[in-house]
Amino acid sequence: MSNYYKYLLVFVLVFSNTTYSYSQCAMCKAVVENGDVTMAEGINNGITYLMVFPYLLIGVLFYFIYRYKKGAKN
Repeated sequence: MSNYYKYLLVFVLVFSNTTYSYSQCAMCKAVVENGDVTMAEGINNGITYLMVFPYLLIGVLFYFIYRYKKGAKN
């Protein structure tokens, strides 16, 4: 089996089963269901805020890798 198929199999196994993802945040779900709309919006904004930084860090890392590889060719 080639590496491509191994990575594809791992990707499908990890991201195909969504039933487990619902059970991982039972406390957040309970708080939001029993709270008001502004509390739910605040939790959603907090999740979005926390989600942005890993993507920014990975983007900066790839940018510096790109610049390093481009400079090494010259």
